Amino acid sequence: MTVDAKQIGGGKTLAEDTACRRAWWRRRDTAEDIAEEIEHLKAPDGGALYPWLLMAVGPTADVVKGQVALPWLAATGLGIFCVLYVSTVRTAFHERWRGGPVPTRLLGALAVCAAALAIGYGGNFLLLYTLVSLSVGAVAPSRRRLGMMLTPLSAAAGITASLHHEGFWGTAGLAYGTFLSGLVVSVIITLFHAVTQLKETRQELARSAVAQERMRFSRDLHDLLGHTLSVVVVKSEAARRLAPRDIDAALAQVADIEAVGRQALTEIREAVTGYREGSLSTELDRARSALTASDIEVVVQESGPPLPPQTEALLGWVVREGVTNVVRHSGASVARIELATDGGRARLTITDNGRGPCPPEGADPHPRTGTGLRGLAERLAAAGGSLDSGPAHGGGFRVAAALPVEEDPLLDATAVPALRS
Repeated sequence: MTVDAKQIGGGKTLAEDTACRRAWWRRRDTAEDIAEEIEHLKAPDGGALYPWLLMAVGPTADVVKGQVALPWLAATGLGIFCVLYVSTVRTAFHERWRGGPVPTRLLGALAVCAAALAIGYGGNFLLLYTLVSLSVGAVAPSRRRLGMMLTPLSAAAGITASLHHEGFWGTAGLAYGTFLSGLVVSVIITLFHAVTQLKETRQELARSAVAQERMRFSRDLHDLLGHTLSVVVVKSEAARRLAPRDIDAALAQVADIEAVGRQALTEIREAVTGYREGSLSTELDRARSALTASDIEVVVQESGPPLPPQTEALLGWVVREGVTNVVRHSGASVARIELATDGGRARLTITDNGRGPCPPEGADPHPRTGTGLRGLAERLAAAGGSLDSGPAHGGGFRVAAALPVEEDPLLDATAVPALRS
């Protein structure tokens, strides 16, 4: 009787099922598996050092078999040693006691007890030095203190072993093992603390990234809606004024309002997803349209080579915010936008002949910098640029932005100054 291989394991062949069972132990951990294990690592609590008390089984067996003098004294000393070992390890990791004098005092008593038993009985009792070394690795607060504790302890273990004629290799092995045991424990604890700090740092970076993304979104939303709603209000007022005498012009303004609204929806979606790339030429066209609808004469002057996309995006935000302020607050009749690129820097200046920084009647006489200008200053500063705003020479208000630009000789060769108004 034969068995169809395709019937085994719910559609798996017999060979595939056998390979799956045999290969699980040879499977290599992926980066995700390792990261998950690190994420679930817990800070050491001393529990891993308790099983090492099994090293006291040898001395205990000597006591039970009566192979030592005064077995009751050896058993009492061994019991005291075990209690001191557990107490030392427990206090070394306890939140209340660690860092204080208690673990160090218990460690001193543990070392004295181990030395007394090892000198008095030798043999398997020499292994107690290793347990003391493990405790030193848990108690020592720094590498310097660790070395100051392990060095005399290893020397004492070697001297005690030589007194009991353990031979050169036995003496050297005990001294080396004593020193190495404490060192390994200290390194492992240090690594655990480093992992804990890295996890905390990663969490802090995640919180910082969330905060920065919220700030980015709030800036984008403020700049987008502030400009768009200002344009909608201006064009709505123009349509209301034109409707009684020129219905076609009023309908044209209404059509512009519809187009601005649709474009605003698209930009808000792009801002939410974080993929919005501003176009300086588009922002200049919108600025001209918004200023013209507000009966503000606009002059746009550009000179220098084309700009990189990132620089254009940042300067586009400056144009949007600066023009929005002119439309909403300046009361100006003329606005000028000047863009110049030379010497590896792009400079954008927006000036008007309005009332400048003077607030309207009833407003705060000492206004603070607006949210939009503060957001722009942060954007430009992050890119190595700067933003200055204040009264313009001869009246009005002035916003000046500067950004570094990596010049390209091929772009310089095609640069054509232009004057548009």
